[in-house]
Amino acid sequence: MAINGLTPKEIVEKLDQYIIGQEKAKKAVAVALRNRLRRIHLSEDIRDEVAPKNILMIGPTGSGKTEIARRLAKLVNAPFIKVEATKYTEVGYVGRDVESMIRDLMSVGYNNVKSEMEEQLKESSLPKVEEKILDLLLPKPKIQNQEQKNEIVLPETSADSTREKFRQMLREGKLEDREVEVTVKKQPRGPSMEIIAGGSLDDLQNGMQDLQNMLMGGRTKKKTVTVKEARKILQEETLDSMIDPDKVADIAKERVEQSGIVFIDEIDKIASKNQNNSGHVSREGVQRDILPIVEGSKVNTKYGVVDTTHILFIAAGAFSMSAPSDLIPELQGRFPLRVELESLTKDDFRRILLEPKNALTKQYSALLSTEGLNITFTEDAIDRMSFLAEDVNNRSENIGARRLHTIMEKVLEDVSFTADEHSGETLTIDEAFVNEKLSGVAENVDLSRYIL
Repeated sequence: MAINGLTPKEIVEKLDQYIIGQEKAKKAVAVALRNRLRRIHLSEDIRDEVAPKNILMIGPTGSGKTEIARRLAKLVNAPFIKVEATKYTEVGYVGRDVESMIRDLMSVGYNNVKSEMEEQLKESSLPKVEEKILDLLLPKPKIQNQEQKNEIVLPETSADSTREKFRQMLREGKLEDREVEVTVKKQPRGPSMEIIAGGSLDDLQNGMQDLQNMLMGGRTKKKTVTVKEARKILQEETLDSMIDPDKVADIAKERVEQSGIVFIDEIDKIASKNQNNSGHVSREGVQRDILPIVEGSKVNTKYGVVDTTHILFIAAGAFSMSAPSDLIPELQGRFPLRVELESLTKDDFRRILLEPKNALTKQYSALLSTEGLNITFTEDAIDRMSFLAEDVNNRSENIGARRLHTIMEKVLEDVSFTADEHSGETLTIDEAFVNEKLSGVAENVDLSRYIL
């Protein structure tokens, strides 16, 4: 039986466009993603028995862990949420529990589905929006029958031709700057009372706020805006009225349960043999709270109950002060796939500067071109910055590819500051330029630790 969608090789090729190296990690997530698609095509009697193979990524900061998970979610248009495990250990972090990650994921899924539906209905909403704008530009003349207390619309003769003239002018964009008065109605978004069933104090507060808005929901206000601004407001209201929120919630719930991805970062910070950490919530306690979510449980959200059994969990951490074996055994068993990301080398940094679609050199060139300044990077400049990134990472904290952001910003600091004064010029960034901007910093261990 043929299965549609991206193959593991195609997934890796897509990831290669944005992430340099880390082939083992890419391969692992590609297979995990493909297995989810394969599961959907299984017969019902075995489908529910196939659990997702959750992944534990081990590697230094800046090595690409978060970027891999984020790009993966975009590839398959899956609901994606990133959380930091450490936030559940903070003293005074009231009202947020581990189930909040699923509620947040469901909100992401709902918004994604709603945006897709709005895009599909956008074309069909245009005529309705146009009529509403014409009503604002040309209110229908009315007289009041005092005896019957009824409004009688005057015969439309020349009014029709005037309306058509305005319609033509509107389509030609001649009325965009004309001001009109629109009535904006304050409406609470989503089912308010269901939030209270979510369980956390944070969601309870949001639910009470939405309930208050609903009780005061009859309030409207008038705004004077241009036709261009009115079109946006009216289109949003029109699309909102055309979309069934229950249908959106049902589709989003199915998508979250079958293809949702939760990325739990800094999981190594809650892995510790020493539980006597004064001022912190028990790290083992946090692990035990996370465990049922990863194993598969029912979580109340404002859009309905979500089953987490088939949600893919990707956990990540540097594990410099602890080891994966310091996690409780039950949680270790829920992350059967382990991939170790390697520290980036000079060659990796060089490729990061040049190859990805969002390469830093391309970003800075595009930014400065908006000021009319064209910049080019020579090969020796790229080599020098790559060497410095690796060198400083080795001598101080290894922050991976993020080191390049600091170096690039330092090199181009003065250029960015005076770019508007050099419109129409071309600047070549070579090795000498890089050395001049970083002179005395890269060689000094203490300075490089704080500046680079």
